[in-house]
Amino acid sequence: MTMPMSDPNAWATAMNNLGMPPMSMTGQPLLSDFDPSLGLMTGIAPMNPMMPGLGMVPAPLSQDVPVVKEIIHCKSCTLFPPNPNLPPPATRERPPGCKTVFVGGLPENATEQIIMEVFGQCGDIIAIRKSKKNFCHIRFAEEFTVDKALFLSGYRIRLGSSTDKKDTGRLHVDFAQARDDLYEWECRQRMLAREERHRRKMEEDRLRPPSPPPIVHYSEHECSQLGDKLKDDSKFPEAVRVLLTWVERGEVNRRNANNFYSMIQSSNSHIRRLMSEKSQHEKEIEEAKDKFKTALAGILAQFEQIVSVFQAASKQKAWDHFSKAQRKNLDMWRKQAEEIRNMHNEQLMGIRREEEMEMSDDDMEDAPATDSKDSEDSSGTSQAEALKEENDSLRCQLDAYRNEVELLKQEQGKNQPIRSEEDNTHSQQLSFLQQALQGMQKQLLKMREELKQREAELEKSMDDKQQLKSQVQKLKAGLQNLQNTHTLQVRGIISTFLHVHPFGASIEYICSYLQRLDTKINPGEVEALLSRLPCTFRQELTGVGASLEKRWNFCGFQGIKST
Repeated sequence: MTMPMSDPNAWATAMNNLGMPPMSMTGQPLLSDFDPSLGLMTGIAPMNPMMPGLGMVPAPLSQDVPVVKEIIHCKSCTLFPPNPNLPPPATRERPPGCKTVFVGGLPENATEQIIMEVFGQCGDIIAIRKSKKNFCHIRFAEEFTVDKALFLSGYRIRLGSSTDKKDTGRLHVDFAQARDDLYEWECRQRMLAREERHRRKMEEDRLRPPSPPPIVHYSEHECSQLGDKLKDDSKFPEAVRVLLTWVERGEVNRRNANNFYSMIQSSNSHIRRLMSEKSQHEKEIEEAKDKFKTALAGILAQFEQIVSVFQAASKQKAWDHFSKAQRKNLDMWRKQAEEIRNMHNEQLMGIRREEEMEMSDDDMEDAPATDSKDSEDSSGTSQAEALKEENDSLRCQLDAYRNEVELLKQEQGKNQPIRSEEDNTHSQQLSFLQQALQGMQKQLLKMREELKQREAELEKSMDDKQQLKSQVQKLKAGLQNLQNTHTLQVRGIISTFLHVHPFGASIEYICSYLQRLDTKINPGEVEALLSRLPCTFRQELTGVGASLEKRWNFCGFQGIKST
């Protein structure tokens, strides 16, 4: 059963005969008077009438069968589906963030209202740019509506019931590149990247350990507050860290030495509080040990009773009445209970041995005190040392109080406008020394900067020297090559000149010929060149007396013998 696609009416008639009502884009039937009893049974998916081998019992659809497209009826036009056997229409690569489609093959009489009516079923349309020719561009509000618009590619469109050529066309829908779509997509990608960076930063900040609080700089106000914090147990750890930082920075000088001494004295007095806290914790540990020992003894007594129960059950008068499986379980339980009982018993014995060893140590310490007078003397000396340490600590506390009183007096003296002459002289000397020290520091910094500049200039001059050396070497090599080339050329010219003068020529004659070619040639250089090559050039004397003349001959070919 085949039918040409050029006849849309026949194609629609065939689909109606098969019981397929015309469907809209949303899947709802558009014809209310369609009678499904005239076609196939209800509940069966629409079949493709162009599929070969269509009989009374339709074959099951495979995955390779294309999706069946149906007739779409609109108010002003009708869309007829393409032949399902034809390959799907080709599309270009989808641009990122594409919301715009190209629609070609529109009828010549198509208007924007008709285009809005056809493609408005896919989704919200932002803009339609229609050309004078048979195509347009449609921009949707969402990206997924583009896929719905591509579904209409290949449909034949007919405006009303007209058969005029200007009222028909074949739609071709494809992706279109638009700068607005690309810009929105890039903005969305940048926003996602910003959100990802913010999320990573928040995660890193959450996992990063908290930084320690900064240490305040030393001042008299901060020093007085720190002295109060050192006497408070809750604020002591933070305060002692600040005190340590100040001492390491070198904030101690003669003026504030008393302040630092009083703060260090407060730190030393905190040792007693720590020792009392330690003794309290030790007492709690001892109480917990006693409690644990009592509980362990009760647990061990109960284990003994359980083991005695298993031993009584293992006797013959009760053992014979149990089955084999029960005896096996009873024997296993008895062994486990005995192992646990032995383990707890060893633990309790270990605790008692430790207590006995501690008691024996105490007896060893107390025995010499009751036996001899030397022990009494040693105890007396220990008590004297303890009293001495206490006396020293009290003396240190007294010194600290005195320092605080002196600090208060000095603060009150600072508020008074009158100063003694000695204080003025000391302050002047101190200011002079500070100015001299500042001048020396500035001079030292200036000398360091000059030294750095000179070192930089020296390095630069060394680099320039290396570059000049390399350039000189290159020039020497080039000059040597030029000289060798010039010498070879001169030797070749002389050889040719003497070859055409078989009776030889004088050095002046040779130089006069060469100077026509190069005016810089010297007769001495030419004669030295000829003398260096005795195998090629030979000097002969011709004439007698006043007509004696030195001539140079070319003898380079005389050593070659003809065969």
